[in-house]
Amino acid sequence: MNQKINSLSKLHHIWLASKKLNMRFMMLIILAAGLLTSVNAQVYKYEKPSWWFGAAAGANFNFHRGSTQQLTSTFTPPVAFHDGNGVGLYVAPLIEYSHPTSGWGFMFQAGYDNRNSDFDQVISDCNCPADLSVKLSYITVEPSIKFAPGNSNFYLFAGPRFAFNRDKSFTYSLGRNPALPDQELLPPVTGDLNNVKESLISAQIGAGLDIPLNSRDNQIQAVLSPFVSFQPYFGQSPRTVETWNITTLRAGAGLKFGRGREIPVVNVLMTMDDIRFTVKSPKNIPTERVYAETFPLRNYIFFDLGSTEIPERYILLNKDQVKDFKEDQAGVFESNNSADRSEKVMLVYYNLLNVMGDRMVRNPGTSITLVGSSEKGAEDGLKMSTSVKNYLTTVFGITPSRIVVEGGTKPKIPSEQPGGTLELDLLRAGDRRVSIESKSPELLMEFGDVNTPSFKPVQIKATQMAPLDSYVSFNVEDKDNKLSFWTMEVTDQKGNTKNFGPYTGKNVYLSGKSVLGDQPKGVYKITMKGTKKDGSTIVQDATSEIVQWTPTKDQEGKRYSILYEFNDAKAIDIYKKYLTNVIAPTISPNSIVYIHGYTDTIGDELNNSNLSLARAHDVHKILMNSLEKAGRKDVTFEVFGFGEDSKLSPFKNTLPEERFYNRTVIIDIIPQN
Repeated sequence: MNQKINSLSKLHHIWLASKKLNMRFMMLIILAAGLLTSVNAQVYKYEKPSWWFGAAAGANFNFHRGSTQQLTSTFTPPVAFHDGNGVGLYVAPLIEYSHPTSGWGFMFQAGYDNRNSDFDQVISDCNCPADLSVKLSYITVEPSIKFAPGNSNFYLFAGPRFAFNRDKSFTYSLGRNPALPDQELLPPVTGDLNNVKESLISAQIGAGLDIPLNSRDNQIQAVLSPFVSFQPYFGQSPRTVETWNITTLRAGAGLKFGRGREIPVVNVLMTMDDIRFTVKSPKNIPTERVYAETFPLRNYIFFDLGSTEIPERYILLNKDQVKDFKEDQAGVFESNNSADRSEKVMLVYYNLLNVMGDRMVRNPGTSITLVGSSEKGAEDGLKMSTSVKNYLTTVFGITPSRIVVEGGTKPKIPSEQPGGTLELDLLRAGDRRVSIESKSPELLMEFGDVNTPSFKPVQIKATQMAPLDSYVSFNVEDKDNKLSFWTMEVTDQKGNTKNFGPYTGKNVYLSGKSVLGDQPKGVYKITMKGTKKDGSTIVQDATSEIVQWTPTKDQEGKRYSILYEFNDAKAIDIYKKYLTNVIAPTISPNSIVYIHGYTDTIGDELNNSNLSLARAHDVHKILMNSLEKAGRKDVTFEVFGFGEDSKLSPFKNTLPEERFYNRTVIIDIIPQN
């Protein structure tokens, strides 16, 4: 009777110990969750690592149930043993992966796993107490699926357990009969259990919590991960005979190390007025990047008011120069005054008539229709189109019958709409043009629509200074439109101050050079001041690190452009096959694709900002879907909408052709070595 009481007492103590451990573990989770709430609100220099390496250690609380009596093939005690408990060591190296956004991942541990136990004491036929202890140990392999709800630091895991036996020893001892105190004791019997399974397949389920040991301002990050797991008796019968099985509750902790990827410094400021200022500074500010650019050709020649002659800004050749002009000839578009991209690509456009003449000479079966549109009437429009025809027939020797001329008052896709009252001069300047139409496939862009002709683009090399994806962005979230305008004051560590603004838009982009000057990097205090419509002001401060870096000179990307008509979002339908079948296949694995949309300056600034972003998202969606259908998810996209921002727009907005080319989405494809 006393032996049973002792056994129950021992089991009760183990149960209490495990209960206290679980309670402490849950308290640790709650405490850490509170700490993590404040940690997650901070700004870090490095991302949370996806891959972790380290080691785990813990205690196995083993609950042996069932019965065992036959210990070896030659030794069987006179009585059977029932139930037992013990604590064993668990230690293993670990590898872990966590997806950066979904919360899913996997864990892998393989190491030493001890399932020792002391069976409850029993009384033999001689009224002598009998004890049995077993030492079971395994090499365990435990892959698991991991899930962190809400991508938090708390996680659940489950998976199989593969165990390979390494130790199966036992010790059996028989005590004295209490009624015979002088009875001679027999020596303990030791040996290895027979009929022990060499391998086991079972399962486990558990939970853990990652507690950061250092700040994510360190690239190498360390995490302490306390955990508990439950491994039920299913599949854990250690022998092929009798009913003995094992259930284990494991409690321990892992120490893991990972390497975080550097991320842009982002400072977020909140006010009580539901107005939020944010600053985003990219980790690198490239100052030069070379593009192999596929430049689209607008099929319009714009004429000055009151004139039917081709404007002087268009490059017109004489007969002797024609033999030296070939659009695919290197240097044909070079000029001393084409230092920046804007001037260089407009130089390409101002050669439109020469490109068209060269193509028609090389493709004698092609023909075009010139449609002149003039606010003065069809006769004036006809004179404009005749001027273009005369140039092509006289200089390039094109047979006149291959060129049809027409005149009208409005182009097929006019900028000025009925009932419009604002900025009519700019709209009418865009409508005074000669449209070049053709149904010859040799002239049209691949997958173009003959009803909305887009001519084949030209290939040029362009060097862009300070790419837009490298700009520092300053943003305002003002859901209730309480702000009238806002400004910025940027102060370096020496106290030197630069002022920017005032701004009325939601987003402002500044090149790193405009802030840093010639400095390679710096930490800046940024004071953002907002003036509300009721006259009151709000002021918020932030600190941001800005870094300027020059990449290697041979970094080369690809650039494509999508063109839109005034206030039009339908061009995407025309370009869908072009994006899917031509552009998407050129995106190499692991590239970064920057998609940035623009508008001209006609219309409301906020509407233009939204319109440019919507167009950019349309392009992004088509490219991403095309890659996913090809089974690819190895491309990173960045999408921007710059609206009519004159500091960022590809071209000026002085001339109608510049405004037409600013209605665009530009696609930059940057391969990552």
